[in-house]
Amino acid sequence: MTRATIIAAYLAALLAVDTQVTLHEQFALGALTWIALVLAARTLPVERRAQVAVVICAATLAELTGSILWGVYTYRLHNLPTFVPPAHGLVFIAGLSLSDSLRRHARLLVVAAALGATTWGVLGLTVLPRTDAAGALGVPLLLAFLWRSRARAAYAGVFLVVACLELYGTAIGTWRWAAELPGLGIPDGNPPSGVASGYVWFDVMALLFAPRLLALLPRLRPLRPRPVPGTSQV
Repeated sequence: MTRATIIAAYLAALLAVDTQVTLHEQFALGALTWIALVLAARTLPVERRAQVAVVICAATLAELTGSILWGVYTYRLHNLPTFVPPAHGLVFIAGLSLSDSLRRHARLLVVAAALGATTWGVLGLTVLPRTDAAGALGVPLLLAFLWRSRARAAYAGVFLVVACLELYGTAIGTWRWAAELPGLGIPDGNPPSGVASGYVWFDVMALLFAPRLLALLPRLRPLRPRPVPGTSQV
């Protein structure tokens, strides 16, 4: 819980500071966040670190597609801030830490995430200021993973962290979601209820591809040369 709290506090401060900086100052925030990620991940098992790497790659690709190319949401400076990729890694670590610290209450954590997502989706279709049809489409996906997956507690922890950051980040103006999905005209919330559900896909990628990444790494290492007879190895 301590690690999750520290990461959440850092991310909250990061997003607040970002609302006041220039583009060049934002580069410094990116460097600082990469350092924070390295420090947060250094004590993790190698399997977890591989998962973090996969999450960063998948999330960055999604960010470039969703924000820069499609325009579903826009950051304050209309760019992809350099702190975003490592921040995704920190979010993943925070969610895992939350689920690990509440391992004895895993069922309660999962139920809380399911109820939170469902309630948010229903409110987005009924009483929230902006109709959130696009967001509601993502809620069933999260519920399916919370119901069937063996990693449901991890998904629940990440969902809660992402939901809080989305509500906070949009409230202070770090980024803003379009009123409709560009080209489709489907009403979208700010933030949409299903955005945290979409983060589940990054977790799925991490759990699927991290073991393959670890299996591939030894093959990428150069083979150690065999000693030549009659010579010594230093």
